[in-house]
Amino acid sequence: MQQLARRYLEGFGPASAADLAQFTLLTRSAARDALDAMAGQLERREGPDGSTLFDVPGAPLPGEDTPCPPRLMAMWDSVLLAYADRGRVIPPAYRALVIRRNGDVLPTLLVDGHVAGVWRPAGGGIEATAFRELPERAWQELAGEARALVSFLAARDPAVYRRFAHWWKELPAAEVRFLPG
Repeated sequence: MQQLARRYLEGFGPASAADLAQFTLLTRSAARDALDAMAGQLERREGPDGSTLFDVPGAPLPGEDTPCPPRLMAMWDSVLLAYADRGRVIPPAYRALVIRRNGDVLPTLLVDGHVAGVWRPAGGGIEATAFRELPERAWQELAGEARALVSFLAARDPAVYRRFAHWWKELPAAEVRFLPG
């Protein structure tokens, strides 16, 4: 359990015992016990809500003023699923749009560290649907991400995304852009 907790924190720390339990499917008490057993091996931090967060010593932690670059996140990306409080990354108003009732998680646009929309492959590029208006700088950086992603996806079967097409009809769209590959 301790090795599992350490590996989780190496990828997703700082995180709480509840976060560890959410990601690993451990009970919260088992997660707390594993973290407590590692007390001398972990750093403790206070979370924004006053909760205790754990991290591995010396893990890089960007300053609060460090900008978070826009990203195209994959379906079921761990960043979207690794925490008990998904509101850290997915605004509550967008959660039901991104995480479907059947558990599927759509590929998302991450802007300023938060979900701002969804994306899908389309005609040699990426169709990006923003749920709110995005600054032009974010669109330019997402276009750079799209060029790299289209190259990466080129050898893959695009049919995997077809089964989700009907969800795009239901999405609110402040802006939809085609980002060429």
